[in-house]
Amino acid sequence: MDLNSLPTEVILTHPRQTLGSVCLDWTPQPGHYLNWNGQTYTVLERRHRYQLKSGRYRLHKISLYVQSVERPEDKTLIDGHWVIGDASCQFNAHSELMRCAVNPSGPCNTCQFYEPI
Repeated sequence: MDLNSLPTEVILTHPRQTLGSVCLDWTPQPGHYLNWNGQTYTVLERRHRYQLKSGRYRLHKISLYVQSVERPEDKTLIDGHWVIGDASCQFNAHSELMRCAVNPSGPCNTCQFYEPI
């Protein structure tokens, strides 16, 4: 079964509401960004929904739980995944979802706590 032909339901986490369904040509992972009707969302969770058919469970649809965000301009590629902020700072969380504990909203270049490793 082609994973790209499955309907993908996009669900906003807060306030909880369904934004709609779409067939995506890529497989979004938590931390990836999704553009939907001119708004940018970050994927928080991906769930697979299965259906019993002919005595076997088959993948029926995918649900993406998203949160509305502003796409960060400062990203760094580390070990094949993008992290928010300047990864050379010792306070950087090395995460696709959170920049750091001391300045989570950023930007890194004007942060008073910036300390390179």
